[in-house]
Amino acid sequence: MEIYIEKLLTYGIIFLVAISVLFYYLYRYKMGTAIVKGKIQKAKEFGFHEPVSLHPVVNIEMCIGSGACILACPEKDILGLVHGHATPVNTSRCVGHGACFHACPMNAIALHMGTEKRGVELPHVNEEFESNVQGLYIAGELGGMGLIKNAVEQGRQAVENISHHVKPHSCTQYDVIIVGAGPAGISATLAATKANLRYLTLEQDSLGGTVYHYPRKKIVMTSPMELPLYGKVKLLQTSKAELLELWETTLEKNKISINVQEKVTTIDKTGEHFEVVTSKGNYTADFILLAIGRRGSPRKLNVLGEEKEKIAYKLIEPEYISDKKILIVGGGDSAIEAALALTHEGNEVTISYRGKVFSRIKPQNSDRILAAERNKELKILFNSNVLEIEDDSVALLLDNDRLIIENDLVYIFAGGELPMQFLEKIGIRITKKFGEAIFKK
Repeated sequence: MEIYIEKLLTYGIIFLVAISVLFYYLYRYKMGTAIVKGKIQKAKEFGFHEPVSLHPVVNIEMCIGSGACILACPEKDILGLVHGHATPVNTSRCVGHGACFHACPMNAIALHMGTEKRGVELPHVNEEFESNVQGLYIAGELGGMGLIKNAVEQGRQAVENISHHVKPHSCTQYDVIIVGAGPAGISATLAATKANLRYLTLEQDSLGGTVYHYPRKKIVMTSPMELPLYGKVKLLQTSKAELLELWETTLEKNKISINVQEKVTTIDKTGEHFEVVTSKGNYTADFILLAIGRRGSPRKLNVLGEEKEKIAYKLIEPEYISDKKILIVGGGDSAIEAALALTHEGNEVTISYRGKVFSRIKPQNSDRILAAERNKELKILFNSNVLEIEDDSVALLLDNDRLIIENDLVYIFAGGELPMQFLEKIGIRITKKFGEAIFKK
């Protein structure tokens, strides 16, 4: 009898423990879902829920709720678990790492470009990064992948693909001409050196491309990446100066030179090879790799006074600007980082943004800019648009009222216009992606 009672007590304890664990799991499950739903509602209110460009789309029928995608994402609250399934939360903040895509054990995630409402213009490329023009390849931001790691990876892969098609006894000057020396172009240049290709790299501005024009103190968010002839680069946060120094040191160590300040004006295909005309010369090549980014030219506001000398579309050396009344126009990361970089030396900084909130910036930038406003380091004017720019003032439309503010300098960060005319002249086909899968398994 005693043995029977002991077994009964043992089984009873096991049962109670199992029930407790089950209830605890269900409680955590319910609370976790409620928390994520709250985040989704908040994201919708602040405009963070609608994706801007590349973003994850989850196949609910395949998702098993492992949470691997959420753990793998370097950003914050892009995905969350709702009723045991991965669900988009702040997709406008997705920067295209693709970590969720690779981490999913069930292949339930695909990376899509654009949405049904908001299309994204992209050149047509195949899985080898070759465009519809045979022999012309595209890598990096121009192809829709703006993240530094992705651009570096694409530049390397594109050159590796080109190397498989190189003609051994070609009569052209180069096997490949690389246009652009940003992250994709530099990576491609290093890969071309490693593959012993005859190559030429042309950059219309300075080494680093878009990165060169970041504010000096800007923190570049990256993730570990493989740089040809260097190896693994483990930089999760770094400054613009450190990143440029890394590239310059690697190029110098391998005795690589890049033609900077040389703008490509035309690219023509004659027979099976390309003729490239630049501001400094003419060249021929069997292949072309475009790594020029999407900012063919800065997008303008088209308002009265925009031609004045006090207008600029990029910020290079904020530390030399002092005691100025400055207007920053825009609500993206570039605008926010420029504004933060100028809050010193007696500057009065005002941000004008047409939206109700900053919905397309990194969480770190969101926290910093709102803290700066609370500390009265700058002023933010939401729901505002520039009407006219005068020598010593700017007229704004703020909540349907005209507002005049004193002003010395205006920096416009309204994005860049895709170099359509240049691309169409080459023959590259541009399509608009409305939520189409770019990467899927």
